[in-house]
Amino acid sequence: MRMDRSLLVMALVFVLLLAAPFVLPPLGQSYLLSLLIKAMLLAIAAISLDLLVGQGGMISLGHAAFVAIGAYTAAIGLESGIENILVLLLLALLVSGLCALVTGALALRTTGVYFLMITLAFGQMIYFTLTSLAPYGGDDGLTLWSLATFFGSDVVQGSGQLYLIILLTLLASWWGVQRLSNARFGRVLRAARDNPDRTEIMGFSIFRFRLTAYVIAGMIAAVSGLLTMQHAEFVSPAMAAWQRSGDLLVIVVLGGLGTRNGALLGALFLVIVEEVLGSFLHEWRLIYGPLLVLMALHAKGGLSHLLFPANRTEKAGVTRVNGEQA
Repeated sequence: MRMDRSLLVMALVFVLLLAAPFVLPPLGQSYLLSLLIKAMLLAIAAISLDLLVGQGGMISLGHAAFVAIGAYTAAIGLESGIENILVLLLLALLVSGLCALVTGALALRTTGVYFLMITLAFGQMIYFTLTSLAPYGGDDGLTLWSLATFFGSDVVQGSGQLYLIILLTLLASWWGVQRLSNARFGRVLRAARDNPDRTEIMGFSIFRFRLTAYVIAGMIAAVSGLLTMQHAEFVSPAMAAWQRSGDLLVIVVLGGLGTRNGALLGALFLVIVEEVLGSFLHEWRLIYGPLLVLMALHAKGGLSHLLFPANRTEKAGVTRVNGEQA
């Protein structure tokens, strides 16, 4: 019942996000919508990271690189004369998928802190590669003087239309990752996280399942990057910085690892806290840091478990795959 209640609450959150453009007061509406867009874009990237960290136990510190890959692929496509957003989306998915396949095949030969360090190294490689792209702004980034269209129409350029597109993308990402997590694929990922030796003995290729999850997560993050480019009309190598990956990791942990609603709750919380604290204190992280410490001490399951106390059908460390314990 508690999980059903959490689902109803998240449905309410999506309804409120849908109604926001119509109920917010005209004064300051564009600013408030911009904050909600920022939170939703962070949530899309965080949802993809939670598939790795929460479901697979693969802690990555280079995930923001895929956001930057999606943004830069679309931006370079625009500069090259490709304006259709669907074509740009396909390019972003293809490039990010290939990068995730190559880097994941190497990084997943390790586990734990070594996996974290390798993903950090790959993320930094992407960052310095983007800074070297002098024709596309280098360190200063690239300002876009034209935006993507939908078969020549500007329907994906207006702030209101783009808001709805980002909201639909967030809903699709949330629903898709939940479907994966509840399916056999997700159960195998959790089994490999909890007991990899037993999972291998049961006949599952841990490497193949983890690599598939890594590629899917990278492609979802790239979609967030493309939409970020379309919203900000600007791309920068800073999008791939390890600090951005750290922010995504904080969002996932703060919201609740491997939970239905954690990534979205964490993203909304981060944006709200940053805005409220930043409004009266320039060094707002001086308060934000201790706040995270208090959350870690007193809400160990994250915001999701704080709001919806755990009603778990699985015992800690036990996952069932094909009716057997792993």
